[in-house]
Amino acid sequence: MQLRVKGRGVEVTDAIRSYAEKRLARLERQLPDPEIELQLSAEQNPSIKDSHVAEATVWTKGPVLRARESSQDMRASIDQLVDKLERQVTRYREKRGRRRRVSRHAPDEGIPMPEEAQIVRTKQFAVKPMNAEEAVLQLELIGHDFFVFRNADSDEVNIVYRRRQGGYGLIEPQ
Repeated sequence: MQLRVKGRGVEVTDAIRSYAEKRLARLERQLPDPEIELQLSAEQNPSIKDSHVAEATVWTKGPVLRARESSQDMRASIDQLVDKLERQVTRYREKRGRRRRVSRHAPDEGIPMPEEAQIVRTKQFAVKPMNAEEAVLQLELIGHDFFVFRNADSDEVNIVYRRRQGGYGLIEPQ
């Protein structure tokens, strides 16, 4: 494990450095030779209750993992930070494992697809030519979140959808 410990507005003592090394060594069980940068800081604002901040960046062969935790004690911040990083590493490894299992075998070889990627229903319908305003009316009538239609002006397949922030969106092919 390659570990760099930096202090911003706080002195990094040997005791804190060795404590961080010991705690972050737990990541080595799941990641081969991780490169970790740990930045420790203390907020100077007296109104901030959790003033001891620990931030870490972990470089892996895949994504870069980042976490930030703060508490009233630097050791507690480091503990919470390591717990958060372990959860991220576990989630990353599980995703990698699922991708490998799915990509190794084609779905038509009789091996079932993972549940989250399984198609459970298929629908067929006629794609009628209409303009975007008519498609929004159809969307409201059927009560779905999106509606597929053929744009009467461009003769391309378009999608209108209901936006979370309100209003509607239109997806057009390039």
